[in-house]
Amino acid sequence: MSETGGGTGGEAPGATIETGPGPSGPARPLPAEAAPFDAIGLARTLLRSIRSGALATLDPDGTPFASLVTMATDADGTPLMLLSRLSAHTRNLLADPRCSLLFSQGGKGDPLAHPRLTVVGRAVQSAEPRIRERFLARHPKAKLYADFPDFGFFTLEPGTGHLNGGFAKAATLTRDQLLLDLSDAQAIVAGERGAVEHMNADHADALALYAVGAGGEADLPWRLTGLDPEGLDLIAGERTIRVVHPERVTDMGALRKSLVAMAARSRTTGAHT
Repeated sequence: MSETGGGTGGEAPGATIETGPGPSGPARPLPAEAAPFDAIGLARTLLRSIRSGALATLDPDGTPFASLVTMATDADGTPLMLLSRLSAHTRNLLADPRCSLLFSQGGKGDPLAHPRLTVVGRAVQSAEPRIRERFLARHPKAKLYADFPDFGFFTLEPGTGHLNGGFAKAATLTRDQLLLDLSDAQAIVAGERGAVEHMNADHADALALYAVGAGGEADLPWRLTGLDPEGLDLIAGERTIRVVHPERVTDMGALRKSLVAMAARSRTTGAHT
């Protein structure tokens, strides 16, 4: 049976696998749109909230080579990396851009019981200023070496994704299911940096409310690192939180209304706990 999560063998209620013809047919994950759980939402949350993971590249002789890298995302969810040309994985990518990234949530207990996502695609080097800004917002310490001549920013252009949401919960995703369509939200992309700076400078209390409402600790110094039509990305030290908007926002007016409504709801919820 293909991987369906941690634990022992056997199917569980709600399993998101299907089998081929006959009782001995191979198990395989369902397409995300057919899975009986929010596979797209979970995959996008993993993309936005995981800061490091395994990068798999190909050595010149075709041997798979896995290494640990730090990761961020562009506004649409495209994975971003800052890599040194002195590293074997960078040399591999410059020769053959095919690769995959593993985003693993981790946690207590059986490591196979926690959600993880593998994104398969091609790595492309980028000098786009927004890529640098979003990566360094997520990894502030990388500012110490980001401008060294041997370092460069790379995007991973996704082809497919394989999500394992835990025991008996697996799904495959297309590029369009992994990434956001920003064609109607260019105002959010253009205004993101100003909004992030404003929220961090003037609304730390609201950011803490958003974080706590999404399961974060109340006593941490939460900061906003990025935003997009679907949500906010918060960080406090090594902790990250993904906060999802009640509804998709496509302009700055809708964003402001959403932020005010989320803060009000968080205050009300906190008052009744």
